[in-house]
Amino acid sequence: MGTDRTARDEIGRRARPLWRVFAFYATFPGLVCLGLAGMTDPTARSAPDTGAGVLDLLRLFKDDQAAADQYAAACLEKAKAVEPRLKAFEYLPQNTARRPGSLSGIPVAIKDIIATADMPTTNGSPIYRDHIPTADAWVVERLRNLGATIFGKTVSTEFAWRHPGPTVNPWNPGHTPGGSSSGSAAALAAGIVPLALGTQTLGSVIRPAAFNGVVGLKPSFGAIPRAGVHPLSPSLDHVGFFARRVDDVALALSLLAASSDRDPHGRPIPGFYVDADQGLKPMETPRLAIMRFEKWSRVEPEQQKVFEAAVAKLRNADAVLEELELGELDHANWNTINTILASEASLIFSDLVARYPDSTSDHLKSLVNAGKVYTAREYLAAKALQEKMRSRLTTDISGFDAILTLPAFGEAPEGLGYTGDAEYCAPWTLLGVPAVTIPAGFGKNGLPLGLQIVGAYREDHRVLRVAKWIESALMFVPGIPAISARGVA
Repeated sequence: MGTDRTARDEIGRRARPLWRVFAFYATFPGLVCLGLAGMTDPTARSAPDTGAGVLDLLRLFKDDQAAADQYAAACLEKAKAVEPRLKAFEYLPQNTARRPGSLSGIPVAIKDIIATADMPTTNGSPIYRDHIPTADAWVVERLRNLGATIFGKTVSTEFAWRHPGPTVNPWNPGHTPGGSSSGSAAALAAGIVPLALGTQTLGSVIRPAAFNGVVGLKPSFGAIPRAGVHPLSPSLDHVGFFARRVDDVALALSLLAASSDRDPHGRPIPGFYVDADQGLKPMETPRLAIMRFEKWSRVEPEQQKVFEAAVAKLRNADAVLEELELGELDHANWNTINTILASEASLIFSDLVARYPDSTSDHLKSLVNAGKVYTAREYLAAKALQEKMRSRLTTDISGFDAILTLPAFGEAPEGLGYTGDAEYCAPWTLLGVPAVTIPAGFGKNGLPLGLQIVGAYREDHRVLRVAKWIESALMFVPGIPAISARGVA
């Protein structure tokens, strides 16, 4: 029913002639599901292709029903054409017909640890290769009710941990797209979809968003029900978004933030509204706390330069920026988050690893073994420190609107075996506070670099307004990388 990873070339062979796609865009030039040039040049950029965002599309669709009817189908053609090279999808949709609702006509790609009742959900594991859930995850059901087109399943690392899938970085296929939400980030960056779902337990939304030059949002812990999302660590798992602009992730959160009896960790955030015509109102001249952490010396020089240039530009735009150090969080977050994660993951996956030793990775086996070493006392102490530091952060940054920091140490690493270091994401995942990454420049290999904006717990709206202001002040648009259809018969 789905596309096996060993049969991805079939996707290209089944694609309809591309002239139909180009004819469609000649009729509707405001839409972008294009970019079929070479993907061998790591610095290749398609400058005119900034990509249509969700709000852009909704405004267009309001006045052009034909465009709304055909957009998802055109995106499917692009996906089929580039998938043999990009390898972002486990499964592509069979039906792209438009449904009524506030997101009508918007294709949304779903990370493959999130249940879909009409598509396989493999969890990035051969154990679940042919598994079709009996019900949608809460967030998928909500998207369907809003009229979104569920646009297939994107590649995830195995159970959202460290064993990678085949997805490449669309800016340079010799580099990782990051993980664990590899396919969602790559599909968004490649211009296939305007919105994609991911999850984050360490850094699996923020880091790949930065590596692929798109906007990523990890909302506050508990903001979106996780019922139907395969757990990795229930105390840390978040559902998040990839999109082209801050307005788009803000709209997604405004529509999907809720609580559910099926998710006992749900902690609703204050509701807010995003007008599809006006977008989010930016926070004018915000006060920002600059946080570098002790690991700053390990940051790649190009990432440091991009960060310093952004700081200077924001100051010139009348923002107030001051350096801030939080010693306890800096020193304790990595050990604390790994104690919680490994302890909970060990309980979840021990039986699976024992039953399927030949079908589970060394990464997953190591995580299970690491979790068995921690005592109950160590786990409970880590949980207590998590709550203590979460509460303290609100006081520590009370004079600021948000924190400005990094999403990663630099560009996406070379090769596909390592999805990157999550240390710049871990503090904020541990505390469950809202975090947004936006693109801010390019590194020496032509790969994107970003910034991360973080706020106090459940202050998602404020953080998004700050991020919108920063996005507007920087005016950096990476565009869409050129992607080759070479190898397509």
